[in-house]
Amino acid sequence: MKVKIVNRSAYPTPAYATEKSAGMDLKADIKEPVTLNPLERAMIPTGIFISLPDGTEAQVRPRSGLAAKHGISVLNAPGTIDADYRGEVKVILVNLSNQPFVVNPGERIAQMVVARYEKVEWDEVEALDDTDRGAGGFGSTGV
Repeated sequence: MKVKIVNRSAYPTPAYATEKSAGMDLKADIKEPVTLNPLERAMIPTGIFISLPDGTEAQVRPRSGLAAKHGISVLNAPGTIDADYRGEVKVILVNLSNQPFVVNPGERIAQMVVARYEKVEWDEVEALDDTDRGAGGFGSTGV
């Protein structure tokens, strides 16, 4: 799928790291390091702007290495970029660790996955069909 992109960052256009990667790394397009103290969040610019095809979205997700090693995550994971949004892609990072974390210029801060989605039409009914699970919620299907 072709996606239009404007890259105003100081870094190369996002690309897949391997042939079978689902996401592309997004980099911090900042001039100075940003320190995230424990439980602090910040909106980090990437310097990229995209125009997605109708019926697609871009999902901004945490990087597993930052999450596992440093407790850094994307606060609204996955963040959704709609096909009609034309502003800069920014990442809301949060520090869930007990230690300050420094985001450096050009650091890989998140990954972006472009995905197709379906639009729904609600079919309002009086009741839903029965299933074995029924209304069982969190943890209701066993261990």
